[in-house]
Amino acid sequence: MSQAVVPNTEVLSGEFVNLRPLRPEDAALTLGWRNAQRARFLNAGAASVEQQAAWIASRPASEYNYIIELKNGHPVGMLSLVGIDRANRHGEPGRFLIGDEAATQGVPAAVEAMKLLYELAFDRLGLLRVCGIIAANNTLMIKWQKYLGMKEEGRLRQHLCQKDGSFEDAVYLGMLADEYRKTALPRMNVLIAAARRAAE
Repeated sequence: MSQAVVPNTEVLSGEFVNLRPLRPEDAALTLGWRNAQRARFLNAGAASVEQQAAWIASRPASEYNYIIELKNGHPVGMLSLVGIDRANRHGEPGRFLIGDEAATQGVPAAVEAMKLLYELAFDRLGLLRVCGIIAANNTLMIKWQKYLGMKEEGRLRQHLCQKDGSFEDAVYLGMLADEYRKTALPRMNVLIAAARRAAE
């Protein structure tokens, strides 16, 4: 199967949200999200808006970094597909954060954002596998990802350094393309359909 070339400048459009490419001018917004309590499980990032803008500008063309926007253009979070290995056909979803939780009430923003990213990974880039790690104490994210079809494949002991200097385990999760189509996609579609009915 030939692997598609998907421009990093392309907006991925859904029913409730769009994924639009991350830009340096998003630095203040994303830094604010990263410094909030909701982002406590993410690794330490930039210390200033200037550093954040420089980090965004330095992202390689091999990464797909997005801002999650509501259909009215309001930004509510971020999400990425990184570590793409085209020879072995796998990649890592990551940097996932809903930064404006209040704006997403009643909107399946997180679910549809993941669906759009998985469509990019499996249907457009032709990957066979997505995988990555989550901090072991981020139990809600682990539970949610498992519900969406990820399977726990192992535990990396004392793998992540916390902001206070302590270390904790990471849970390694993975999903294959056929698992996405048989389990993840139907579950995501059910949640999106429920939100659609509630909005009618």
